[in-house]
Amino acid sequence: MFISYSWSSPGHQARIRQWAEQMVSDGVDVVLDVWGLKEGDDKYAFMEKMVTDESVTHVLVFSDSEYAAKADARKAGVGTESQIISREVYAKVQQSKFIPVVCEFEDSGEPFLPTFLKSRIWIDFSSSEAANENWEQLIRLLYGKPAHEKPSLGKAPTYITTDVTVPASPAIAKFAALKQAILQEKRGLKLYRKDFLDACYVYSDALRIRERPDITNMGERVLEDCGKLKLVRDHIVDWVLLESDANPSEEFAEALIAMLERLVELKSRPPEVNSWSDVWFEAHRVFVYETFLYVVAALIKTDSFRILHLILTSHYLLPETAAQGSNRFDTFDAFYDHSDTLQVLAPEGQKLYAPAAELIKRQAGRTDLPFAEVMQAELLVLMMAFITDGSRWYPQTLHYSSRAGAFPFFVRAAQRRNFQKLAKITGIDSADKLREAVKAGHQRLGVNQWHNFWMSDRSFWGSMNMDALDTLK
Repeated sequence: MFISYSWSSPGHQARIRQWAEQMVSDGVDVVLDVWGLKEGDDKYAFMEKMVTDESVTHVLVFSDSEYAAKADARKAGVGTESQIISREVYAKVQQSKFIPVVCEFEDSGEPFLPTFLKSRIWIDFSSSEAANENWEQLIRLLYGKPAHEKPSLGKAPTYITTDVTVPASPAIAKFAALKQAILQEKRGLKLYRKDFLDACYVYSDALRIRERPDITNMGERVLEDCGKLKLVRDHIVDWVLLESDANPSEEFAEALIAMLERLVELKSRPPEVNSWSDVWFEAHRVFVYETFLYVVAALIKTDSFRILHLILTSHYLLPETAAQGSNRFDTFDAFYDHSDTLQVLAPEGQKLYAPAAELIKRQAGRTDLPFAEVMQAELLVLMMAFITDGSRWYPQTLHYSSRAGAFPFFVRAAQRRNFQKLAKITGIDSADKLREAVKAGHQRLGVNQWHNFWMSDRSFWGSMNMDALDTLK
């Protein structure tokens, strides 16, 4: 790296030398006249090194009023250097070899720069404070490691690569209003929340099939509708993350329970439909299963253990079309479902163990709740199924868990303070009693008959960290 400057004053020369020494200490090889130009050397050949020496990748032009004046007048050594530099600058418009470093400003606030550098982006070294503030920027530039780099080009979003047209969601504006109401603690929060959740329901309900669909491949239709319903999944998750973190009130908990009941309604046959096939509602059944797992994951993330206990121990009113006889309520397993038609996602000649889980994995594009946290949520739901009489659950997403099958929430529960979080959710405050209940649940659900899970053991005991729960202080 070559330094071009003017011997304006002893103080300016000392600053240039100090900066050069600091660059060397930062690993930058500096060519400076007071170090590299000795008696008997050809000073013009030395100056031309900036363009002839391939090892010189950058030239720093430290410009003050005297440098700018001499450069424009082509006077003295600065004038000679400026002639060399200006030829390169004008000949190669797209270049970043010659970097202006401003050491002084005019009274008007404009930097002192020679004419051939006035249009170039410069770095401010006009004071000690400015030099300190911009030092990292300069060193990053010399190393070719800028603080802000353009990210790698990603894949086109699914709404571009498919022919599915996703209708605009009216809930977007409703959520924006709700968010402001929550953050500003506005009066009438209940009304903002109701407007938002109603918009989510209306959008989802409009996608329910009510007349016999005129298509040959129902799997493609289910896949298309699942893509459209993903919008609502994300709306609901955004709401749960926001309000459970900002204001986890009793009113919010009740609203969440009511919203979950409406999800059960969405996966059921509309009451006005008298002739139907169950496959018509498969997209909504997968959507409800997926959304429930995301809600659980969101509540784990915001440490909303009391609310998790509530939603995992409540009974949900079933819609008229789903109720059987006098049984009008169901536990959290009302949100479970599967899909056969989504086998369209399987590679040719293969069969998926859990097509719904494959779709959830493909739609897991949230950075705040990645797929690993969705699997962890399902493991917690499975634990609740083990300890809840009458509940059944098959953990479809855990087909994608690694052989290690370690999940942070359960790993941390080895510590007493973190086990207390799990105790709040399950309602069991003794690790030994929890182990007994989980063992009994294994037998009741027939886990030994389940196949094709790649975890450390098929019983999920190791993934739940059962042996280590509450063993550390």
